Amino acid sequence: MTRLLADPAEAAALLRDGALVAFPSETVYGLGADAWNGRAVAAVFEAKGRPHFNPLICHFADAESAFAEVVADDRARALAAAFWPGPLTLVLPRRPSCRVDLLAGAGLDTLAVRVPAHPTTLAMLRAAGRPIAGPSANRSGQVSPTTSAHVLAGLAGRIAAVLEGGDCAVGVESTVLDLTGPGAVMLRPGGVPAAAIEAVIGRIGRPLPLAAADATRSLRSPGMLLSHYAPALPLRLDATAVEASEALLAFGPRPLPGAGALWNLSPGGDVAEAAARLFAGLRWLDAEGQRLGLRGIAAMAVPAEGLGEAIADRLARAAAPRG
Repeated sequence: MTRLLADPAEAAALLRDGALVAFPSETVYGLGADAWNGRAVAAVFEAKGRPHFNPLICHFADAESAFAEVVADDRARALAAAFWPGPLTLVLPRRPSCRVDLLAGAGLDTLAVRVPAHPTTLAMLRAAGRPIAGPSANRSGQVSPTTSAHVLAGLAGRIAAVLEGGDCAVGVESTVLDLTGPGAVMLRPGGVPAAAIEAVIGRIGRPLPLAAADATRSLRSPGMLLSHYAPALPLRLDATAVEASEALLAFGPRPLPGAGALWNLSPGGDVAEAAARLFAGLRWLDAEGQRLGLRGIAAMAVPAEGLGEAIADRLARAAAPRG
C-alpha cells in the first residue's frame, strides 16, 4: 500500500532503506530512489514500466553536493549560482570518485544533476544525505504528474509513499543543458528559458542550439532516443555455450562453463538484481577481458519479463554493429 506522507524526514528514511518515494518539486512530481543504491534505481524503471534504461536526473540538496559527484566548470558554477534551486538540469562529466550508481546514468560517463526549488523536497534531500534519482512519477508514456493525486492514480501500490507538497508551481519538466563539450547544448527545453541561460553564459545574440533526438548520439538526458555505453569488446547475445577466449555475462544459478572471465548478473535469477548490476558488469568484463586478451563477451539470455525487456534492449544496442 502506498502511503501519503507529510514529514520529509520520514520520506528520507524510506529512501535510505531502498524504498521508492514520490516527491514534489517546482516542475513535476519525481519518483525518488537512493541514487547510490543500484537495486533501488532498478526498481524505478520497474515501477514506471520504463521501456529503456534512460539516464535519470539526480537531485541534490545544494550545488556543493552535486559538484562533489560531477566535474563543474565555470559555466556550470555560474548557472548554478543563477538558477539553483530551480528548474535547470546540468549534464556534466562524472568524477572518478562519483558514488552514483551507473544505472542511474545509463552507464554513461556523464550525469544529469539539479537542485530542486521546493522546500519540502530540499528538507527531504538534506535529511537523506545523498542524491535522489528521480524521473517523473508516472507510468511510462503517461502525462507527468503535478499533484500527489496524479501520482497515486498511476503508481499506487507500486511505490512505498508519496511526499505531499501541493501543486507544482512550474508544471513542466526542467530545462536540460549539456555542458560536456566546449559549447553548451540544450537537450530539453523546460522551466528555464534559453534566453536566461544565454544571458549567464555569454551567448547573447546567438541562439542556444537544441539537440535533435538522434539514435546515433549518446542519450545524456530523458527525452532523447537511446544509445548507451557499449563495450570495446564485441558482444554476442543469447549465448548457449562459451569459449575460454570469451568473457561471460551470465544470468541465473547455472552459468555456462569455460569462460575466460565471469560476471553473473544474478545467481538467483532476479531480473531486478540483474538490472542493477548490468552496467557495472559490462564495464568490468570489458576491462578484464581486454586485460586478459579475450576476444569478446558472450551474454546469456535474460527472461523478457519486467525489467528483463529493458535489459534485452540495452544488450541489443550494445551488441549492434559499430558504425
